[in-house]
Amino acid sequence: MSGAAEQPAPLEAVVEAQAQGPRPMLRVLLVDDHQMVIDGLRAMLANYPTRVEVVGDCSTLEAVLARLRSDPPDVVLLDVRLRGQSGLDICSEVVRVRPQTRVVFLTVYDDEQYLFQALRLGAAGFLLKRVTGGELVDHLERARDGEIVIDPSMAGRVALAAARLQSGEFWPGAHLGLSQRESEVLQLMVGGLSNRAIAQRLFVGEETVKSHTRSIYRKLEVGERAQAVAVALREGLFH
Repeated sequence: MSGAAEQPAPLEAVVEAQAQGPRPMLRVLLVDDHQMVIDGLRAMLANYPTRVEVVGDCSTLEAVLARLRSDPPDVVLLDVRLRGQSGLDICSEVVRVRPQTRVVFLTVYDDEQYLFQALRLGAAGFLLKRVTGGELVDHLERARDGEIVIDPSMAGRVALAAARLQSGEFWPGAHLGLSQRESEVLQLMVGGLSNRAIAQRLFVGEETVKSHTRSIYRKLEVGERAQAVAVALREGLFH
């Protein structure tokens, strides 16, 4: 510790904070189909009892809509993928039924295409599960207050993608729904590299490459590597 005296807050900031008064409690509805995730989020948010209240949890669209009618929350916090249904579909319905309730995604999928689709559907935020409790509460409060919140680790890529779209430049396969990283993986697949070789080239784990590969198959509507390569060659993605 330096021993320096802490500087008092500027008078203007103190007056403004007193004028605004305490912020209302943030009311959050959790949506996930894994009880472990729900329990973890409850425990995390319980550390901020003066700022946030978990008003319930749901695992289906029907349950979410029932809560919106009976006791609408400020924010619905959910994942992109749920067992047997899509968080994106739930987002669309929440925005349609009660646009005052903000939808924020909390997911492990750092995929720009998911982010873009979520924002197009009216989501107020897209965060990754590496976020800390304090950061999560800050983001949710900002979303409740009308801001669009995006995980800082994705913000730079989103800005770059927007700039490329504005200039007419984009990565090969973007029109097919591929993220930039998936495009890179597919290009190396076309070059004949194995998953292990791709992982080494991109400095990521082999499991990460396998995850990208599965996503590529799904987006290209194919079932194996040879078919994905065939689509890439047919579309002339790489020269």
